[in-house]
Amino acid sequence: MAEEELADVPRPATGSSASDDSSPPELPPLSSHDFKAYNAMAARMDMFHNHFRAMWNELWKTATTGERPRGKSLTRFLDDGINFTEALEMHHNIEETLLFPQLAKRMVEFSHDNGELVAQHKVIHGGLEGLQTYLKGCRKGKIDFEAKVLKQKMESWGEVLWTHMDDEVKTLGANNVRKYWSKAEFSRIII
Repeated sequence: MAEEELADVPRPATGSSASDDSSPPELPPLSSHDFKAYNAMAARMDMFHNHFRAMWNELWKTATTGERPRGKSLTRFLDDGINFTEALEMHHNIEETLLFPQLAKRMVEFSHDNGELVAQHKVIHGGLEGLQTYLKGCRKGKIDFEAKVLKQKMESWGEVLWTHMDDEVKTLGANNVRKYWSKAEFSRIII
């Protein structure tokens, strides 16, 4: 998928940090079958995230240019934005209720108390709530839609959202999860 870059919201550089001497020994390569089994959750998560990226990009393009997608009425645009906020909120609720507690048993990133991915959810939720309130106010005619306000409602949490989507998929990737779970154990985790 060709990804539109966020024009004004900086994205963190990706790359590995230097490893220290206390890192565990490198595991042997996975067969393609085992890789696919271990990577299934990451692939599925990335599919959802790609949908959210596309929805974000449509909103962001309007927020930064003032132009809605060709042929899309303001009502339809606002409805799509509201759908984005509701879908992302539901996605996070499912993760935090069903998936994260299972993964947190062995992976601290998913811990409700001190997990980085849960902390990112909290930041995202704060921004998401403000965006949703704004879009619903516009949809009900209580607030006039302004691209610059949409941008303000998005930019405070956009970088965290994009970082989170990348971090979550990387953390659920085959080469990471196999450090914590056998293939049989990981296949029993409910998604």
